[in-house]
Amino acid sequence: MDHGNDMELSHRPKATGRAGDADADAQEYGGSKGATQQGREIRTSPQTLDRYISFFPTIAFPATLQSSWEALAVSFQAGLLNGGPTALVWGTLLCIVGSLALALSLAEMASITPVVGAQYRWSALYAPRGFGSPAFWSLLQGWITVFAWMALCAQVCFLEGTVIQGLIALNNPDTYIPQGWHGTLLAWAILALPLFCNIWARRILAPLEVLGGIVHVALFIVFVVVLVAMSPRSSADFVFKTTFTGLSGYSSAGVQWSIGLLSGAFPLAGFDGVLHMAAEVKNAPTVVPTSMVLSVLINGILAFAFIITVLFCIGDPIAVSETLTGYPIIQILYNSTGSTAATTVLMTFLIFIGVVAVFSSLASVSRLTWAFARDKGLPFSNFFGQVHPTLRIPLNSLLLITIIVVLLQLINIGSTTAFFAILSLNTLALYLSYLIPILFWIIHKLRGFPVPYGPFKLPRGLGLPINLFALCYGIYVAIFLPWPSVVPVTAATMNYGGPVMGAVIIFALLDWVIGGRKRFQVPVDVRARTIDEDSLAS
Repeated sequence: MDHGNDMELSHRPKATGRAGDADADAQEYGGSKGATQQGREIRTSPQTLDRYISFFPTIAFPATLQSSWEALAVSFQAGLLNGGPTALVWGTLLCIVGSLALALSLAEMASITPVVGAQYRWSALYAPRGFGSPAFWSLLQGWITVFAWMALCAQVCFLEGTVIQGLIALNNPDTYIPQGWHGTLLAWAILALPLFCNIWARRILAPLEVLGGIVHVALFIVFVVVLVAMSPRSSADFVFKTTFTGLSGYSSAGVQWSIGLLSGAFPLAGFDGVLHMAAEVKNAPTVVPTSMVLSVLINGILAFAFIITVLFCIGDPIAVSETLTGYPIIQILYNSTGSTAATTVLMTFLIFIGVVAVFSSLASVSRLTWAFARDKGLPFSNFFGQVHPTLRIPLNSLLLITIIVVLLQLINIGSTTAFFAILSLNTLALYLSYLIPILFWIIHKLRGFPVPYGPFKLPRGLGLPINLFALCYGIYVAIFLPWPSVVPVTAATMNYGGPVMGAVIIFALLDWVIGGRKRFQVPVDVRARTIDEDSLAS
């Protein structure tokens, strides 16, 4: 059993050598070494989680967690309603390029310090002087990141549960009337098996990720072959040039198109999931950033090819968007095959990928919550920061996440547009968790401070432009994510993603004022960082 290290930063004299290599050594050899980076040492401490995940499972982990083409298959109605085919084709392409820039930017930081806390630790490390306390930014970022991953887990459960609901409607069109609470109960059922496995069978995570990765690619081929071989054809003009306006009630085509980016943005978010498993990944400074970038690249290619295939084979877009199943992809498959059995089998394999994604997201967010609790970022941190002595997992954190995910599913009962609310909530929270450390990373570079790159480094002259593009893209998408999918807005059609995210931020600010600033143990030696910056500025 490998005993790696979680990494914290403290002030030590500068040392020569490659920080990334030293960091990798420190992780691999059990806490006896520390890597110094520009006056700050990565202090090694006894590891409480087993480092058992090797290269290929680590590559498969974010790929199956994102499951981008599958996610796009069950979410493209958001873009179909707002913007139509051009929003789905060119919007998805924009999201692929933008998500790749986000992943590359975070990968640079991940190669330097591949820690479970990731974004909230980087926010403390790179928060510029004059922007307030690094501890404040770290605590705020921690709340956002933890909640983002809770929302991601809730979103996957919601999608899988309501897909099952759609299949029930397909197979029982005359007798079944879908209700919101049905979807909530099914989402809870989807959560049960991954929860059980995360507690008592966590060792199956690595082989399950490999199996999920194989099915992920094989099922893509099957879907494409079925659609191409058995569906009527749309024209190229329809696929690449048609923009729908007026379907959602918005008068501005640009606003509709931007809102429709939700379909492309959310399937490609979540690539940072492997970061929060870094304490259990071998050779994390190299493997973790590589897996993040490859995940976006592979998933992006599959997602783009899939949406083009769907649009060429969609038939009547208005008819499939109004399907009683709730999911156009179910109706498209049924129209293509003419068989409820074939459609059900194909969608069942897609549900399997979703269950693997729930398994992965639960594992990732429980480790992230555990790390945040160990740094006293949560109330009752001593309780949530424990690792079960027998199971060797952060059980208390895992159960906390389960409770939050269960509660988030209640949105489906009170909102007729819960689909859009949960998707936008998850994606908005993840994007905010990416943007804060990237902004600070850019400022750190612009101020001329030396960057102790790890094994993963962007080519000279390209790093900063990629970082800037990632920031601009992320801000643009985040602006439109909380917008309602239809107008006029009522209590039933309101997009509750924005208000819920706002409530989380307000809660984090109140936590800082009430007790967080005294309780939180910022994972960076601020005095060391100040000394370094003063010496560089003089």
